Amino acid sequence: MIRIGEREIGRHARPFIIAEMSGNHNHSLERALALVELAAKAGVDALKLQTYTADTITLDVHTNEFFISNEDSLWKGQSLHKLYQQAYTPWEWHETIFNRAKELGLIAFSSPFDETAVDFLETLDVPAYKIASFENVDIPLIKKVARTGKPMIISTGMASAAELDEAVRAAREEGNDQIILLKCTSTYPATPENSNLATIPHMRELFNVEIGLSDHTMGVGVSIAAVTLGATVVEKHFTTSREEGGVDATFSMEPHELKMLVEETERAWQSIGEVKYGPTEAEIKSCNDRRSLYIGEDMKAGDAFTKENLRDVRPGLGLPTKYYELLLGKTIKQDAKMGTPVSWELVIN
Repeated sequence: MIRIGEREIGRHARPFIIAEMSGNHNHSLERALALVELAAKAGVDALKLQTYTADTITLDVHTNEFFISNEDSLWKGQSLHKLYQQAYTPWEWHETIFNRAKELGLIAFSSPFDETAVDFLETLDVPAYKIASFENVDIPLIKKVARTGKPMIISTGMASAAELDEAVRAAREEGNDQIILLKCTSTYPATPENSNLATIPHMRELFNVEIGLSDHTMGVGVSIAAVTLGATVVEKHFTTSREEGGVDATFSMEPHELKMLVEETERAWQSIGEVKYGPTEAEIKSCNDRRSLYIGEDMKAGDAFTKENLRDVRPGLGLPTKYYELLLGKTIKQDAKMGTPVSWELVIN
């Protein structure tokens, strides 16, 4: 069992929902705190930041491979350094944001992108760490986080099974087995067709860890499907409004959608239940609404059952309809009025 703060995570508990702020604060602390408020009102369990600076994540170079030229990228036309200058969350804001989240009952933590970020987050006593998809092959970072002894959530975007095995082994070699892998598709936004949620139960069996979903698709359908396949954690980016913009706003949830995510993933989890056949306790009364055999016309003792006087109708208090053919031609023991349920006591052998 894994516990983050006071919250247990596993298939016995409702899904653990993480609201990812990323750079959607648009470099306004006031907006960042407003996002914390919105996340709390939506009912999520946790708020997550990203901890880096442009200089800790890339080089101040604006040409060649450091320039985003991919036609499909939301950030085409910018250098990596410029993008991360826009997207990063100032480190001096972290404590203020975390404190506000805690006041509102949220678990607050972050994704560190290098070892200095881990050292900084340790000073804030975060209860867990997230390893982003692009960092899941950064073994030194994974080992550094593992040595904190705190739960580790690792996104799996782009990683092969072998690369994930290296990441999980690296954490375990440092004595940390509190690992959650999040199935993730690292496109922004992602599509349902590229989500491959069938991997979720396979990953659970392969790595023997908790499995969740870091979801970049629009809407809540993919997250709900993931929960039914065993995901115990769901992470989604969120913002105040997509129209207001922001580095990740295009694929982020708005507050009413985030609330829907919380509600519908919990319903999906509640629906999983157990392998069961036959009526549930709640269905027992409904069995009376099945068809069964009834007397369809007034009958006298010694009358034979015919298609006219033996009817298969609702409710279900008579003999099952599977005996209809067997009873045709048999005689009745006693007088019976229309509407009498057929029982074996009425039938002469």
